[in-house]
Amino acid sequence: MREFDGKAAIVTGGSLGIGRAVVRRLAADGAAVVFCGVGEEDVRRSEEELRADGLDVTGVVADVTDAGRMNGLVAKAVSLHGGLDVVVTCAGVQRYGTVEETSEELWDEVLGVNVKGVFLACRAAVPELRRRGGGTIVTMSSVQAFVSQDRVAAYSASKAAINALTRAMALDHAADGIRANAVCPGSVDTPMLRWAADLFRGDTAQDAQVAEWGRSHPLGRVAGAEEVAEVVAFLAGPRSSFVTGAEHRVDGGLLARNPAALPEI
Repeated sequence: MREFDGKAAIVTGGSLGIGRAVVRRLAADGAAVVFCGVGEEDVRRSEEELRADGLDVTGVVADVTDAGRMNGLVAKAVSLHGGLDVVVTCAGVQRYGTVEETSEELWDEVLGVNVKGVFLACRAAVPELRRRGGGTIVTMSSVQAFVSQDRVAAYSASKAAINALTRAMALDHAADGIRANAVCPGSVDTPMLRWAADLFRGDTAQDAQVAEWGRSHPLGRVAGAEEVAEVVAFLAGPRSSFVTGAEHRVDGGLLARNPAALPEI
C-alpha cells in the first residue's frame, strides 16, 4: 500500500508553487486531494494536468481569508471522500516595506492571507480530523519566521505568527490525535520567488537573480518546490508519528551559517 491510500487531504494555495508540488506529492502516494487557489485559470489548469497524470485531485476557487470558503473547502473534501485526514496550508503572499512604508491595507492583506487563512482552514478542519480519530496539519512558514530581510515587516511577522499558531494547535489538539508542524523553507523556485526577482533584478536577468539568491545558501542554490513537498509528505504521514509542535527548516543550510566569516589564513 502507498502511504496515503484511503486518506483525504486539503491543500490551500495548491494551484501554484510549493502548494501544487504538495498536491502532486500527496496524490501520487495515494491521497485524494482537494485543493484551492484564488485564480480560476490556475486552479483549472492544475486540476486538469494533475488528473491527466492519473491523480485524484479536485480544484476549488477559494479565498483563504473567507471563512465560508474555508468551511466549504473542508465540506467538499468530506462530501467527496467521506472525511479528512491531512491539512496543508500553503496559501501565502509576499509584500515589501518597513513598518513606516507598510500601509494598513497591505498589513491586513499579508496577515489576512498568511495567518488568518491558516486559522480559518484549520478551524474548519479540526472537527473533521477529530471525527477520523486524528490527523495531521502542516503549515507553510519560512526561515523569515526566525531571521528577516530588509523591508519585510509584515511578511516576517506573519511567518512568526504561523509558527506560534502551529505550536498552539499541536498542544491544544494532541489529545485528539492531531499533530501539527511547520515547514520553514529558504528560497524556493516558485512563481512568488520569480515575482520578487523581477522586482529587484534591475538590469540582471531573472534567472541570474534567482541564482544569486541561491548562492547565499550553503548548498549553493535555491530549492525546488518538490524538495519542500517531500518534507511536507513526511510530516503529514505516519513516519513522523511522534513529531508535533515543531519547526522544520528546509533552507539549504541558510540559517546554519554565522555571517561573521573568519578571515582566510
